Amino acid sequence: MNRLLYTENEYGALIVRLALGIVIFPHGAQKLLGWFGGNGFAGTIQHFTENMGIPYALALLVIIAEFFGSLGLIVGALTRIAAFGIGCVMIGAIVTVHWPHGFFMNWSGNKAGEGFEFHILAIGMCLALMLRGAGAFSIDRILGKPKSENPPRRPA
Repeated sequence: MNRLLYTENEYGALIVRLALGIVIFPHGAQKLLGWFGGNGFAGTIQHFTENMGIPYALALLVIIAEFFGSLGLIVGALTRIAAFGIGCVMIGAIVTVHWPHGFFMNWSGNKAGEGFEFHILAIGMCLALMLRGAGAFSIDRILGKPKSENPPRRPA
């Protein structure tokens, strides 16, 4: 478990973790809670299963990964697992929705959908977090410290 949680006290990883968590959180909140104009849990499950043909279990995992994974990233808890989950969601989004629309986002509004450039950035951020960990100011940093970094205990 220490190997999963261990991270250096890096500010770069902190910045990447917070940026990704903050950007993904509204997407997860749309799907789970219906915030930010989303469909909420029941609507998202229905859309994924009936309109997109995604199995219920995968639709549920997408919601969990985006909502709880983004919260995990923001506080730096189980960062590598959260980043893996979000990275898988981004790959799935490219394959199931965004690939036919090409690389670029639909900035000018002249295409039928959005491209996958955003998803590539998110995947890169996920890979960096999976390799480096949560960085500074994270729960992982506190829980994953090697024994030598913990201060010695005073005798009672």
